[in-house]
Amino acid sequence: MNQAIQFAYLFSAVLLIVGMQNLASPKTAPRGNLIAATGMAVAIIATLLMNQVVSYTVILAGVVVGSAIGAMLATRIQMTAMPQMVALLNGFGGGASALVASAELLNYMRAGEEPVGIVPLAIAMGVLIGGLTFTGSLVAFGKLQELVRGAAVVYPGQQIVNGLLGLITLVACGMVVMSPLDIAPYYVMLGLSLLMGVLLVIPIGGADMPVVISLLNSYSGIAAAATGFVLGNAGLVISGSLVGASGIILTKIMCDAMNRSLTNVLFGAFGAVEAGGGPAGAVETRTAKGYTPEDAAVIFSNSRSCIVIPGYGMAVAQAQHAVAELAETLEAKGISVKFAIHPVAGRMPGHMNVLLAEADVPYEGLVEMDEINPEFPETDVALVIGANDVVNPDARTDKGSPIYGMPILDCDRAQHVFVIKRSMNPGFAGVQNPLFFNDNTMMIFGDAKGVVLKLVESVKDLA
Repeated sequence: MNQAIQFAYLFSAVLLIVGMQNLASPKTAPRGNLIAATGMAVAIIATLLMNQVVSYTVILAGVVVGSAIGAMLATRIQMTAMPQMVALLNGFGGGASALVASAELLNYMRAGEEPVGIVPLAIAMGVLIGGLTFTGSLVAFGKLQELVRGAAVVYPGQQIVNGLLGLITLVACGMVVMSPLDIAPYYVMLGLSLLMGVLLVIPIGGADMPVVISLLNSYSGIAAAATGFVLGNAGLVISGSLVGASGIILTKIMCDAMNRSLTNVLFGAFGAVEAGGGPAGAVETRTAKGYTPEDAAVIFSNSRSCIVIPGYGMAVAQAQHAVAELAETLEAKGISVKFAIHPVAGRMPGHMNVLLAEADVPYEGLVEMDEINPEFPETDVALVIGANDVVNPDARTDKGSPIYGMPILDCDRAQHVFVIKRSMNPGFAGVQNPLFFNDNTMMIFGDAKGVVLKLVESVKDLA
């Protein structure tokens, strides 16, 4: 039976790898999700067949309750709230790992038997990383849900305090490894890991949430892998390692997309001060040109090409279906339409891709930043919907800007630029965008969904 269980774990790992490979493309992502879910189901069944199971009643009750909650979340959560859901799932994964590692440590204490080999270190890592992931993910959820302040929260001596607490946490972790049957260091490590999760995430602003989510996802995988070593479960080790590695890779991609290091994201307190653009106390004297959807429709109807740039404002307004209808309307008039996707647009990696896929926008029309940027100078109309920092030209030219050096979408080089925003407020980075005042930029103020629907109607009327 044990050999069959190990083979099942190996088969489960293969399914997880194949599933993750299919997640690389929106076309194959649904199939990949199903394959990976099947792999996890195989691993769960194999675990239930182990002779160490004490009571199936409690386990099955947990499966029923967890499945019901998962089904409810999957069917009721709006796609616009997906970043918050991902943050919560990361937290639950980390919390589960910390609980399992803690339970195993308490079992050793109850039996009066010291764990040997790599097990003490794995227990410490499972509790430390799992606890940090749990509370850090809850803070990230609170920021995304606007339950807590989204901007970076800083105070004097913050890094020194975090450094000292981190050092004490590592010392307690070392004591747990050296003397695993001593309960006091365990409680210190657990309490400080929960505290560190909060302290490490509160100084990170909303603009950096995509990086935080992918990093916490990696943490949850590492904690799961550590717990796998505690339990001697090969399936958990493999799956946790896959999640941890993929999360780190995605984090690196996100940092590269912002031209910032991971240490700068974690400790730079980006967005702590609302810069508002320009020197402190400076008053904005430039004037943005306001247009109506009807005005814009005339220019759209006489264009040959259009590039749509979606941002978080589109997600908030749930305007993805209206945007898809606009694209269909323009294409029916013979106008080429593409979507420019910035890697950190929105509040989680791939946020815009997910929303547009929900609206049945063809994947072929979604073009990554490096591929679409050379096309802007030859484009008649660029339509910016709720994006701000990812189209800010200061990132190219203003060395004093906090976003200087961040790769952006060069929409300012299009012949005409329409920007749909609720107001002139700056984006997550807290800096004003000179794009709004360019001669070729026309602002359309209002809710993104309502504005786009009026634009669709006006374009149709001009047919």
